[in-house]
Amino acid sequence: MSACAPSRTQHPHPPHSPPPTQSRRFRFAGADLSASIAVFLIALPLSLGIALATGAPLQAGLVAAAVGGLVAGRLGGCPLQVSGPAAGLTVVTADLIHHYGWQATCGITVLAGLTQLGLGCLRVARGALAVSPAVVHGMLAGIGVTIAVAQLHIVLGGSPDSSVLANLRALPAQLADLHPAAVSMSALTLTLLFAWPRIPGRTGRMLRKVPAALVAVAGATTTAALIGLTLPRVDLPSWSSHALAGLPEGPALGIAAAVLTTTLVCSVQSLLGAVAVDKLVAGRPGPQAHLGRSDLDRELLGQGAANIVSGALGGLPVAGVAVRSSANVNSGAVSRNSTMLHGVFVAVAALLMVPRLEQIPLASLAALVMAVGIQMVSLHHIRTVTRHREVLVYAATTLGVVFLGVLGGVALGVAVAVALALHRLTHTRITHEEEGGVHHVQVRGQLTFLAVPRLSRALHLVPQGAHAVVELDGSFMDHAAYESLQDWQSAHTARGGSAELAGRRTGVRTADPAPSAVCRCRPWTPWRNHRDCFAGPPSAPAAPADHELARGVSSFQRNTAPLVRAELARLAREGQRPSQLFLTCADSRLVTSMITASGPGDLFVVRNVGNLVPPPGEEHGDDSVAAAIEYAVEVLGVRSVTVCGHSGCGAMQALLTAEPGGAVTPLKRWLRHGLPSVALMAGDRGAWPRLAGRAPADAVEQLCLTNVVQQLEHLRAHDSVARALAAGALELHGMYFHVGEAQVYLLGGTRNREVFEDVREDGRAAAEEHSPA
Repeated sequence: MSACAPSRTQHPHPPHSPPPTQSRRFRFAGADLSASIAVFLIALPLSLGIALATGAPLQAGLVAAAVGGLVAGRLGGCPLQVSGPAAGLTVVTADLIHHYGWQATCGITVLAGLTQLGLGCLRVARGALAVSPAVVHGMLAGIGVTIAVAQLHIVLGGSPDSSVLANLRALPAQLADLHPAAVSMSALTLTLLFAWPRIPGRTGRMLRKVPAALVAVAGATTTAALIGLTLPRVDLPSWSSHALAGLPEGPALGIAAAVLTTTLVCSVQSLLGAVAVDKLVAGRPGPQAHLGRSDLDRELLGQGAANIVSGALGGLPVAGVAVRSSANVNSGAVSRNSTMLHGVFVAVAALLMVPRLEQIPLASLAALVMAVGIQMVSLHHIRTVTRHREVLVYAATTLGVVFLGVLGGVALGVAVAVALALHRLTHTRITHEEEGGVHHVQVRGQLTFLAVPRLSRALHLVPQGAHAVVELDGSFMDHAAYESLQDWQSAHTARGGSAELAGRRTGVRTADPAPSAVCRCRPWTPWRNHRDCFAGPPSAPAAPADHELARGVSSFQRNTAPLVRAELARLAREGQRPSQLFLTCADSRLVTSMITASGPGDLFVVRNVGNLVPPPGEEHGDDSVAAAIEYAVEVLGVRSVTVCGHSGCGAMQALLTAEPGGAVTPLKRWLRHGLPSVALMAGDRGAWPRLAGRAPADAVEQLCLTNVVQQLEHLRAHDSVARALAAGALELHGMYFHVGEAQVYLLGGTRNREVFEDVREDGRAAAEEHSPA
């Protein structure tokens, strides 16, 4: 018997393995069913409208929607992304139909699908994400402009031309020859489309569950039928005469360019859509399904298979669609079953609802698609590219797509993006100025070998023995520039001068510290490996505490002070305006700015042994905590007060282990303010506060939690706090920090039980169980 073969005498399955699974059955979750209906109601009118915009047979849009749901939904790597005919492919498909005819366009779609399969097998999907977002958004904006201009002619009762320029030239004549029936139905469609999501109140919330696109088209169709308007309507020929794919004929180079364009637009739109769906799923409230991140290579394979099937069956090209995918996620879908079921619904509607679909006015579909095209020119994207100084790339891509076509526009956008990057890489501004005896050399831009001669000239303007500050304001510095800076720095300090390097990219931050004292921590970033920050050689003796403190101060002056100097100067001018009073223990392991991600001026912090709040009138000569509370609430006007306890608190251990009698020390006198917490814990066990996911580990942790609740009660007894609470100007919060787990818990009440809830990554508190122990 082979060593790899199982023995017949072995147990059927190891004692610690899970029991054998039952035969898998295809099951639908209720959320998937409701989500699939919502997506279907959006997909049906949009599929017909996109087919109308391309000039393809209207049935081709339904074929692509059904195939996208069934094939891409089953095989794709993003379970919740909905695929089908996309507005971003309208211009490409319309151009192909104009040049090659419909059946040849279907053949090109099949070839594009085969190309996508090849790219998926080569695992190059991540490479598509390297395309500048400005190029992608510009491409979609250019396509949106082209769609809107073309569909405007149908909205006005005419027919569009094949190019944007021709449509713009024909627009005055079209405006002079309006068709009232088409214009009225278009206006009604647009009114319903934009007004439906804005219906206020509870009624609006109920009505918004029906997609606005379906309401708009159905409203226009019903109105046209009731009034008896005569205008062009949807014409779905018999499926027996449906045209299937054919071989494209023409120059090989032109066909290859057509296949490449279709592949590019389908792939980039689908892959970027998958990434966007991942973000939507991650930000969705409530428990998440075990979906994981999208497999982009598998998504590319699924899209390729869908395009092969859609093209072979006479359907439009298929890609991931943002509107339908967003609706799928927001409707609560938890698996790919929702996407597939929506495809089944589209197929059933295409076979059984032909008489109803043929009542839809073409002007209504054109208005719907025109609105989609306008929305593709996103103001949010324009603001984003402007903020990142890439508006030139966006504008070049948009205009290129409008006037040169999709492939030409994308190529133009990529060329402008590369040229802009090279310009930024080579364009560096270096200045030298002297102020108060300090020589400032400022470098604006990327520091490469091309800027080394100018940098050297500026550095040599600094006299020997002077103090110099070199400010590097750039995100890149190559090796040649780094060596030039270090050589000058070493020579300058050797001649009695001093040099300070500041900015984003500085290499070694200063010239004078000893090698063993170089801080290896990155300044002003999440704190980690603090004990190793100033570590010297393993054999070196431990440095005295005062030396460690001096080195820490020196590191602050070199690394952190340049980054926070402007903010601290503002706070010095304006005074402190904290929004929170944070009362916590004096334990050295609690770094308040670290666990709250706060900075200068954010928190008014009070620390003492055991995070205690003496009740009013019991301070006996120590009014420091009460004074801090009064100052924070009445003078600073804080909006919240937080009491934060922590695990392994020495004060709570002392309270539990304290024996009666003995000498009264200052520590014992202070800890008496924690005795009410001990009494509370000794009372009703059913009222004990607890952690959300588990019971407290021991009595010390239970007392730490109880103490936070008790100190909040002491807070409410202070007059200033009571007045602010009554006026609704103040909130009280409890917090617990588990040091060993680096986990923060927030206090919340559930079923008369104080529960410390685990704070998740998205900032919300989510208790895993609220049932009483």
